[in-house]
Amino acid sequence: MVAGGLCLCGLIRLLCSLLIPALFLSGILCVCLVVLLWGIRLWIQQRKKQLTSAGKDGKRPLLVAFFHPYCNAGGGGERVLWCAIRTLQKKYRNITCIVYTGDRDATGEEIVEGAFRRFNIKLTHPVKFVFLEKRYLVEASFYPHFTLLGQSLGSVFLGWEALLKCVPDIYIDSMGYAFTLPLFKYLGGCCVGCYVHYPAISTDMLSVVRNQDTRFNNAAFITKNPLFSKFKLIYYYFFAFMYGLVGSCSDVVMVNSSWTLNHILSLWRAGACTSVVYPPCDVQTFLDIPLEEEKSTAEHSIVSVSQFRPEKDHPLQIRAFAKLLKEKRLGQQLSLKLILIGGCRNQQDEERVNNLKRLCEELGLSNKVMFRINIPFEELKRHLAEATIGLHTMWNEHFGIGVVECMAAGTVILAHNSGGPKLDIVVPYEGHITGFLAENEDSYAETMAYILSLSPKKRLEIRENARRSVHRFSDQHFEETFLLSVEPLFK
Repeated sequence: MVAGGLCLCGLIRLLCSLLIPALFLSGILCVCLVVLLWGIRLWIQQRKKQLTSAGKDGKRPLLVAFFHPYCNAGGGGERVLWCAIRTLQKKYRNITCIVYTGDRDATGEEIVEGAFRRFNIKLTHPVKFVFLEKRYLVEASFYPHFTLLGQSLGSVFLGWEALLKCVPDIYIDSMGYAFTLPLFKYLGGCCVGCYVHYPAISTDMLSVVRNQDTRFNNAAFITKNPLFSKFKLIYYYFFAFMYGLVGSCSDVVMVNSSWTLNHILSLWRAGACTSVVYPPCDVQTFLDIPLEEEKSTAEHSIVSVSQFRPEKDHPLQIRAFAKLLKEKRLGQQLSLKLILIGGCRNQQDEERVNNLKRLCEELGLSNKVMFRINIPFEELKRHLAEATIGLHTMWNEHFGIGVVECMAAGTVILAHNSGGPKLDIVVPYEGHITGFLAENEDSYAETMAYILSLSPKKRLEIRENARRSVHRFSDQHFEETFLLSVEPLFK
């Protein structure tokens, strides 16, 4: 009994002799880390003073930087970027807008010209571009496994490169790299904000893994193995915790839809500084297209507008179109064609297009499906003006600028029954139908057949309702809500 007590006391003394030095050492390391980070912050602030100079009026301009490594791409996120810069330039005179980009294959002048050509956006003042060399660190292809974590950590290194090259006063992440926010806030001493197009992880993604559903971001070999699924679920929960931690550092959070708002509020828990700012859609340009009752009922085109990324699910569009033609549910022989319009950012996107073309060949649709890649704005307008149906197939699309553009141009929209299209866009307007929603290959084919079976007069009614509903997504509405949201950053 006594011997047992002595052994226990000895064990406690041993643990204390190890624990106390460990705690002391940990405390010293924490203090050293804090001192190191504070020293880096002071060094960065000193570097900022050396790199910036006063303007013509003797005052140093306020540097407002946007982190957008793919600013020369042609998607909806890029339209938000250029509209945001144009809005700030009109509102604030003593500012210099900076864009951190990895598009080193184009000059600043070419990038600005591309924004005008693709989006019809003309900036009132010059923009300074900071070209980054390590954009490959955020490429999904660089991380075959643990892609979310790899891209996020890669964005920290890319953000560090950006911070060393230019230290702004206000930093806005406009592409979803939330892990850069604490870097610019605590080391750069910046006011930070972000525009969230799509949460890096969501409760829907967690449920997909939990239910062992096969998706583009949840491979079949994982869904078929309960152990792998559990491991991936733990990994997702860990990432969601880290994502919420870095996101909560933001002083201003803007989200693009009700769907994104719900997920960001649950993950970041920053409701006081979070607001919905619908992305700017050039609705007026499309509304200028004359809306008339269709003259020809024998020829119809179905148009899809979205970048060639895996989540856009172009194969679903092609398969549904093939089923529509094969089952001949139209009641008459119609001349139909599917036009896929979108932007290619890199070699992976180009390979994706080649795979889609091979799918068309397998299904015997090569002469029925047209691909239009990185086309000018005027050509986009022409295709939308001539189309009968606007097609969209992404599951849980965060918003859907292409959906709005199709509706404004006068197509009858058929979008996925989820995300932004379901909650914000393809909703009844003043009690009238504005479009249609579908979920799978069969329902898409059936709904397209139904739309084509409607009389031209009935289709015209739906198109008119849709057009009246899209004014809330205009450039003007974006400018008003965007300025209200970012105002705290300029105080």
